[in-house]
Amino acid sequence: MNIITLEPGKRGGRPCIRGLRISVYDVLSMLSSGMSQQEIQDDFPELTAQDILAVLAYAADREHQVFSLKAQ
Repeated sequence: MNIITLEPGKRGGRPCIRGLRISVYDVLSMLSSGMSQQEIQDDFPELTAQDILAVLAYAADREHQVFSLKAQ
């Protein structure tokens, strides 16, 4: 998960991709609005397929953590 970075002064401390100013939320929003991985990469050529998969893995892990905390 070293693709997802947290820097206090960048994007309000939100998780971003490889220190870029593109946040996990940005990519998830694009995917949920119907954009394909290729369309995202066309708009943001600095992103790789691995970056987008890391965003999905990060979101899945966060969801699992929240669910696990509620179940305890």
